[in-house]
Amino acid sequence: MSKTRTEINTLGEFGLIEHLNQNNTLFHEHSLTRKAIGDDAAVLQKTEQESWLVSTDLFIEGIHFDLAYAPLKNIGYKAVTINLSDIAAMNAIPSQITVSIAVSNRFSVEALEELYEGIKTACKQYQIDLIGGDTTASQAGLIISITAMGVANNDKISYRNGAKANDIICVSGDLGGAYMGLQVLIREKEVWLANPQMQPQLTDFQYIVGRQLKPEPRTDIIKELAKNNIVPTSMIDISDGLASEMMHICQQSNVGALIVGDRIPIHEKTYETALSMQINPLTAALNGGEDYELLFTIAQKDYAALENHPNITPIGYITTPEKGIYLQTPQDTTVPIQAQGWNHFQK
Repeated sequence: MSKTRTEINTLGEFGLIEHLNQNNTLFHEHSLTRKAIGDDAAVLQKTEQESWLVSTDLFIEGIHFDLAYAPLKNIGYKAVTINLSDIAAMNAIPSQITVSIAVSNRFSVEALEELYEGIKTACKQYQIDLIGGDTTASQAGLIISITAMGVANNDKISYRNGAKANDIICVSGDLGGAYMGLQVLIREKEVWLANPQMQPQLTDFQYIVGRQLKPEPRTDIIKELAKNNIVPTSMIDISDGLASEMMHICQQSNVGALIVGDRIPIHEKTYETALSMQINPLTAALNGGEDYELLFTIAQKDYAALENHPNITPIGYITTPEKGIYLQTPQDTTVPIQAQGWNHFQK
């Protein structure tokens, strides 16, 4: 055993995963395992034509959510939808989930009923079967673990490693809203802690607060792509920020990228709130995370079919790896993109 000590936060989430699994061949013992670690979901061959997609995530009180401003129903809903987003990020439609929870005795039966009401609402909204799970005690608050599954044709699955030079970079929806919604919630919590008689002022921030508390997986975009017979050359969902996700695609595809800052879609309320808080709206979009939109690349031949789509925006193009990963700023300069998204192990 090594006597040296390396702090986890020096590696970060993805660095830790890579470190623990380097040179490890145990994850490819079975021929049915088509894709293990390294993408939004694992891929397990079902038939010659189809595969199962499987993804799992933890959702932990004090790390991923704060009960001071997140209602239990929203927590249940979000725990499901962010896992469904991982299946969508493989260009597939989710179909089943399992739910496991660890809960302390400070929660009542009625509180757990509210949590499960959110889980059931998400399942109904996205036609998902809840097929099992587990329940146990916790000494550290509420912990939720959800595994999501879906089935896709093998030739329709999109991975992170398929982007090629001259592919067009696209994003669904708008970015930065969830991060700014979180900043508003944190601000209102601090006001309430200073004076419990003060009521939160959220009426003017419903859109961005909703982006934080009730994200939606973009299964609608997956259906649109299928309708147009488009299979993205690469795809990932935006959980840790556009910059971080773009770097994942580029690293795994061995390519570079140029993103045009003026093309990044930012909602008007996100833009206004960021400026009022002295935050650069572009920074919120690049590094905020938790938008759960889809970042994907398509071949140029497919661009015409999506050119006028109201919920898909082309924001740049893939280059060769030696050209690096750059952002063209509104001032028409280029700067290297750096991943500054959330580090799960940051102190």
